Amino acid sequence: MKFGVLQFFSWPGRRNSLETVYERALSRVDTMDRTGYDAVWLAEHHFTDYSVCPSVHLMGTHIASRTQNLRIGTAVSLAALYHPLRLAEEVALLDMLSGGRVNWGAGRGFDPVEFEAFGIPAEESSERFREAVEIVVAAWSNERLNWEGKHWSFDNVEVLPKPRQTPHPPVWVAASSLPAIDWAAQQGYTIMMDPHSTHADIAHKHKLYRETLASHGHGDEPRQIPMARFIAVAESEAKAEEIARQGAAFTVGSYFNPSKAAGFPKKADRFIADDKVDPIQRYLDGVAIYGTPEKVIDQLHALHEEMALDYLLCAPLSHESFELFTERVLPKFI
Repeated sequence: MKFGVLQFFSWPGRRNSLETVYERALSRVDTMDRTGYDAVWLAEHHFTDYSVCPSVHLMGTHIASRTQNLRIGTAVSLAALYHPLRLAEEVALLDMLSGGRVNWGAGRGFDPVEFEAFGIPAEESSERFREAVEIVVAAWSNERLNWEGKHWSFDNVEVLPKPRQTPHPPVWVAASSLPAIDWAAQQGYTIMMDPHSTHADIAHKHKLYRETLASHGHGDEPRQIPMARFIAVAESEAKAEEIARQGAAFTVGSYFNPSKAAGFPKKADRFIADDKVDPIQRYLDGVAIYGTPEKVIDQLHALHEEMALDYLLCAPLSHESFELFTERVLPKFI
């Protein structure tokens, strides 16, 4: 099993300075570089204190300069918000400067605030995302790019630099809805799975993805599917549950709420549609992994069997959780 960290730059309550938020996150990255994690995966968000990292590529360049071993993932570059040639250039430059350590994860995004502020019609987000991903890969794979699509067209453009990795960095696409999973599998893209679906949903979607891959002739290629899970680890069960509950409350309250999800009702279904389900309890019952180090180890073994978990993308809900996971859980698997 491989392990990465889904690195948010959360600013809850704005209690500390933003400089402190970055310093703590980068200190965590330094620890990851020494202790056997595969990658840090940087989360891009805009206009929210849920995570203040509007440029994962710029942050990735800074991280590359202070690490030696850690791969640098984007989870995700919000491809629908970019001009695709600029995106291809920035990720390729990061790959060059990092010595070929980039894992490129691309996603659509779903926050209407972001689309409105950047002037992108939300109803075009899916088609823009898909076309942008295809353009980026084509720009990396061809000496010169020729493209005629719905949103962009290019004639004989030499996109430079090309990535250091050949033919290009490994590509993942974020897929949580069934249509997104179906599209990714048909195209042969490897997916990464979100931290908000339940374990049971992840298992079902993973199975569907594998079946659709095989039915389109892509089933033979070995793949690791990063599965993001919120992690709360403490010396006692009660403390771990408290950390998990606080983290779930912050997530639900600051990001996944009716105003944010208004443009994407399918997303909202998971958080607010069922009045009988407490969305915070939902995280505790079937989304987060929490407990003592020993209990978390047991849960990971169980999830390996239940949903074919072979790449855990950890989203630690506290610094204590990260430290205990690194010191007492990670060594049991690497």
